[in-house]
Order: sequence, then C-alpha cells, then structure tokens
Amino acid sequence: MVRDEQVRLLRSKMSEGKTQETAAGHAGMSVRTARKWQKGALPSAARQERAWRTRADPFKGAWEADVLPLLVRDEGAVLEAVTVMAELQERHPGRFLEGQVRTLQRRMRDWRADHGSPREVIFPQQHVAGREASIDFTCMNALAITIAGQFFPHLLFEFVLSFSGWTWVALAFSETYEALVAGVQGALWELRGVPSVIRSDNLSAATHELREGGRALTKRFRAVLDHYGTTSTRINPGVSHENGVVEQAHRRGKSAIAQALVLRGSRDFECVDDYMAFVRQVIDRARNRGIDADLAEDRKRLGPLPPAAVPCYTVFADVRVSCWSTVRVGGKMYSVPSRLIGHDVEVRQHADVVEVLRGNGNVIETMPRLRGERHVRIDYRHVIWSLVRKPGAFARYRYREELFPSLVFRQAYDALVGFTDRADVEYVRILHLAASTYETTVEQALSLLLASTERFDYAAVKALAQPEHPTVPDLVQPVADLTDYDRLLVGGAS
Repeated sequence: MVRDEQVRLLRSKMSEGKTQETAAGHAGMSVRTARKWQKGALPSAARQERAWRTRADPFKGAWEADVLPLLVRDEGAVLEAVTVMAELQERHPGRFLEGQVRTLQRRMRDWRADHGSPREVIFPQQHVAGREASIDFTCMNALAITIAGQFFPHLLFEFVLSFSGWTWVALAFSETYEALVAGVQGALWELRGVPSVIRSDNLSAATHELREGGRALTKRFRAVLDHYGTTSTRINPGVSHENGVVEQAHRRGKSAIAQALVLRGSRDFECVDDYMAFVRQVIDRARNRGIDADLAEDRKRLGPLPPAAVPCYTVFADVRVSCWSTVRVGGKMYSVPSRLIGHDVEVRQHADVVEVLRGNGNVIETMPRLRGERHVRIDYRHVIWSLVRKPGAFARYRYREELFPSLVFRQAYDALVGFTDRADVEYVRILHLAASTYETTVEQALSLLLASTERFDYAAVKALAQPEHPTVPDLVQPVADLTDYDRLLVGGAS
C-alpha cells in the first residue's frame, strides 16, 4: 500500500528534475506505480473507507449482552480485555478463543474513546530557574549489584533541580530521617546554593500522620528546612506524577546505570566507594552533561547557604546500658562492651551506623545500623567473656542466633551437636578463641575441619588456629679455661 509520504517524496524528486525511474527509486515504488501517483490526490484522499465487514463478528450478541454492561460499570477503565475474555469464556463455554483477545482489545478501546468516562489530564509545568528541587528515594535492588561477590541491597537518594535537571545522588539503605537530611544537605552544599522550594512525596522520614487526617512535616525536618531558608511542597498521596521531575530522573538514571553495567561487563565492585564513584560518573554523563547554561541560570537565583550544616544524626541521650550489656535505640537493640553495664551513654544514630559515646565525648563503639525486620544485633565479642565462664547459658540464650558470626560457625555448631553432648561448651570456647585471636583464622580452621568430615572439638580448632610452637631450651655454653692447656704444654716441654 502506497503511503502519502512516498507520493510526496516522488513528486519532490521529480520537481527537482529527477527522472521518473530515479524518483521512483527514492520513493520506494515501481516505475509503473510512480506513473499512477505522479499527479492527482494523495492516497489518503483517494482511499474510500470500507463500511462493510469482511468476516463475521465473533462477539455478535455477547457484546451487547455481556461486554457493554461491564464497560458501563467500569467508570475507572480498569477492566482489561484479558479479564473480560475470561469472563466470556466462563459464561459461554467453547465459544471464544484466546486468539480473539486482540479483537476484543480494539473493540473496548474504540468504545471507550467514543463513550467512556473522561480521563485525567496531565498538565505540563513551566519551571522557573532556581525555584524548585524535587527529592525522593528509589530502590536499586533490581540491578543486582554485588560488593565483593555479596548481594548489595540499597537505595539511591536523588535531588533534581526542576529547571536545569541537575541531578545529585547519594547512597541510602532505608528511607530514614538521617538518610534524608544527609542527602538534602549533600546536594545543597555540592550545589552551593538553596532553591526556594523542595518538593517530595509524603516521605515517612519527613512527615507524620495528623490526628484529624492528612500528613504534615515533622518538627525535625521543618527545622532543617528553616535552617536553610527553604520551604516544602508535597504531592497528593498516590499521585506520583505530581513529582514527575524526580520520577523521570529515577527512570532515566536507572536505565543509564543498567546500560553502563552491561558495557562494564560486570555488576560486582570491590567496595561501596568504587560502586558510588561509578554511579556518580554515569549520572553526570547521562543527566548533568550539556546543562551548563541552564544550571548557571539556576545558580543565579539560588538562596545562600547557612554558615554550617546541621547534624545528620539523631541523638539519644542518657541511654542506660542494661545488665544484658545492651542498649535500646529507635526500637532496636544493640550490644555494647560489658564494662558499660549500669552506665548512661549517648547514642548517635546515623543513616548507616550507630555510635556509642561516653560523657567525655569519646566514641566507644561504632556498629552498622539495623534495618528492616531485624531488631537485635549482638556482637559476640561483647558478651563472650562472661559466657565462657557460664557456657550453660548458651543453650537457651534468647539471642543465641546472633552468636553465629557466619554460616561456617553455624555449621560447626550443628556438627558439634552431632559429635558430643558438650556441644554448647565446645562451641562457646571456640567463640572465645575467635574473640581472643582472629575470627577469620578460626573460621578457616573450622572450614578445614568441616571439609574433613571427622570429629573435632575446641582443642582441634585451637591446634589449627593457634598452634603451639615448641619451646627451645636455653643452652649454656661452658667457657674453656685456656690455662689448663698452658700447663699441659709446659709440662710436656720439661
């Protein structure tokens, strides 16, 4: 079928003086067809609409009786042709085939265009330089990133200037207040200015539910915005396109990273810093290249930065260390060195770590922050010195599963249970050995013993992990008295 574009190209080439054969070649048609279309109306004007069917209507009768009532009730246009077809097959067994779904899709689409409910209209916005930035978190787990071979679940925080599209990203592990503040401040200080408005969805890290309904900013996040002299606007719940600037940045940014990973040939990185350097390089190339003029216009209208940033952590003061050698912070429990039992400590909860400080301000302990469904973190090094003196407590210890530093230690304990009735005692002594020496060395020794499938105990593990070197006795060398030789020589000469 000849298209209007072909005919226009044919006539354009012939008007330039091309021969009919040459013009026909440019237009992708035969010379005979070119003779037909070198003059007259375009194909679309000459074509007559067909007003008759070429085959029987497969939905005759069922369309009016079954489908139309469903479409009239479906004011939100949520019904899909596949669902309607399944309903028709149930009502009329053996009449409708799966291959007729495409026909039903076209019929439903055409009916909705002629008789359906009005659809929501999206209104494109004109962005003003320096006025607004959009922020949000996006999950990166679908990209299957690994660090040193281990799956790396994480989020990215994105900050996007609405006018220029300048994008800044930061690593996050969950949508917490600390991650939000660290991300916003990191972007503002990198940008060296503050937009008038920061737009977001109703992040739980920044908003709270009102008693009378709706959501409002938390006091903490409002204080951060006041510190920078900016304000907040938020989208309606469940209407993500109202924050379309950052939503598009999520989509395009993840697509660019996914493609860059394919070009790189690997999704594994040696460390987190290497991965984030890669991400920022991709974002700069995909999102921040070629926007210098618009970014300069943005920066002219940004507000000034305050003299200093605000702390990106939450302080829990006067937290009492329990007799279990633990502290409770933000609904999570962490173990601390047992020497702190009965003392009050200060705990600082960052986006990724938790710090424990004494009254003198010295950081005593730093540990990874608990995320997700995990509510307890017990470091065996904090409790093993007491446990090794009363190993019987291990069997029914409430947080016993926390005392397996790795899968190898868990496998070793299970093997000991099969070897001896003293499995708890032997394992606690092995754990004490790991705390006293090096965990990796003890783990290697356990791996070797498990691979041998022979019985082992604490002594066998210690022999491999901390072998005793034979002692060499100190030998005293006698000092020879040379005068005896002198007397011998003198006596022999006489």
